[in-house]
Amino acid sequence: MKNQMKNRGFTLFIAVIITAALTLVAMGIISIAVKEAVLTSSGRESQFAFYAADTAMECALYWDVKDSRGTSAFSTTTTEGINCNRDLSKGNGNQGTVGGGSGVSNFPPLSGYITFKPDPYCAKLRVTKNDDNTTLIEAYGYNTCDTANTRRVERAVRATY
Repeated sequence: MKNQMKNRGFTLFIAVIITAALTLVAMGIISIAVKEAVLTSSGRESQFAFYAADTAMECALYWDVKDSRGTSAFSTTTTEGINCNRDLSKGNGNQGTVGGGSGVSNFPPLSGYITFKPDPYCAKLRVTKNDDNTTLIEAYGYNTCDTANTRRVERAVRATY
């Protein structure tokens, strides 16, 4: 009878130890799953930023070779109005004037973005016409136009020809 009193509570102690161990394993698995979800989301947002940059690059290439006069819209001798992703039915003009004296054109001008409504993605362009007849196009894409967003991703594409 004395021996039984000593072993009393041993089963409860083993049950608490096993429950604690299983809880730690479950917490570890949940932690890994959350990190994987964040990593996957980050990769997706990076792709959206890349696609925005690539779309802006295509727009710049289009306007660089479109003019039937044989001159670029980004020419250093003239200015020309261009638009990228223009859809006025969605309130999205994305218009501006480029070209002119300096050889460097930023589109859209000032602090604007080429938007891709209804999606939150946007892009900026910089086209540089050099004296040696080479062109440098830099397109910067963003997964969101909100500069305060801590998960904002920038991807850039550059073409020289």
